[in-house]
Amino acid sequence: MRSRPDVVAGLSDEEIARRWLRLFPNRRNDDGSPADPSDADIEMIVGTPKILAQRRRRLSDISWWMRCTAENIARRSNAEDDVTGHFWEGRFKAQILLDEVSVLACAAYVDLNPIRAAMTQLLETSEFTGAKERIDDIARLTPASRTHLHDWERASQQQISGWMSPLEIDERDDPTGPDIERSHRRASCKGFLSISLAKYLELVDWTGRQICNGTGASMPADLAPILRRIGLDSCAWCNLIKRYGRVFKRAAGTSESLAQEAKQRGQAWIQAPGNPLTTCAP
Repeated sequence: MRSRPDVVAGLSDEEIARRWLRLFPNRRNDDGSPADPSDADIEMIVGTPKILAQRRRRLSDISWWMRCTAENIARRSNAEDDVTGHFWEGRFKAQILLDEVSVLACAAYVDLNPIRAAMTQLLETSEFTGAKERIDDIARLTPASRTHLHDWERASQQQISGWMSPLEIDERDDPTGPDIERSHRRASCKGFLSISLAKYLELVDWTGRQICNGTGASMPADLAPILRRIGLDSCAWCNLIKRYGRVFKRAAGTSESLAQEAKQRGQAWIQAPGNPLTTCAP
C-alpha cells in the first residue's frame, strides 16, 4: 500500500467532495448503493474550508483508510456471528525497519506467514504472499529468461506480481518516486534488497523448509554468504524468522541501529528481547 497525497493535492475541490460522498454518502439507494450526491451535498463540503481540508487529508491517509476498513469488516463479521462489541484490538502496527538486515528479515517473515501458521509446507503454495506471486510469474518464463530476472523485474510485464516493486535494488539506476506512468500498477520501480530475486526466493524457501520440518539442516553453500554478511548462522536466522514478531516491536534492526533510533527519539533504549542481529559487515 502506498499513500498518494500528491495525487489528492491535484484534485479539484468538487472532485474531493464527490469522492468523499461516494465513500460516505448522505443517502443510499434502495439496493444499498450510494446515491448520487446533490449540489447541496457537494456545496456543504466545498463551501466549508475546514471540512474540505479535512476530507482532502483523509483521502490520502492510510490510518483513516485502515479505520474505515476495520469498521466495515467488524460490522460484517459481528453480524455473521450475531454478536456485538470490539472486533479489533487495534487498527494496525507500524514498525520502522532501520537497516537492510531488518528489511530482509521482515520480508522473509511476511512471506513465510502461511508456512509458520502450518497452512502449507511450500513457498509456491503459500497463498496471498508476494513470494508466491513472483514465483507464479517466473514459472511462465523460459529457462533462458530466468537468468535475467533483474531486468525482467523492471519490465512491467509480470501478469501477477507486476503491482509490486522489484526486489533487487540498483542503487545507481533505480528511479525514486511512483512508477504510475509506465506500469499503471506499481507504486515504485525501486528495489529494496541487495540480493537477487532468485537468491531471496531460494533463501526463503530453504528457511520455510527448516521451520516446517525442524530438521536443522545445513544451509547451501551459495546462500551462506548472505547470512555471514548480516552476522548470523543458519540456526540464528531460522530462530529470528520464527520469533520476529516477538523480538521487534516499534522498530526492527541491529542492536546498533536500535540504539541510534532510541537516541533520536530521546529514549534510553528500544525493546527487542533476544535480538540476534548485529551490525552488517561491509
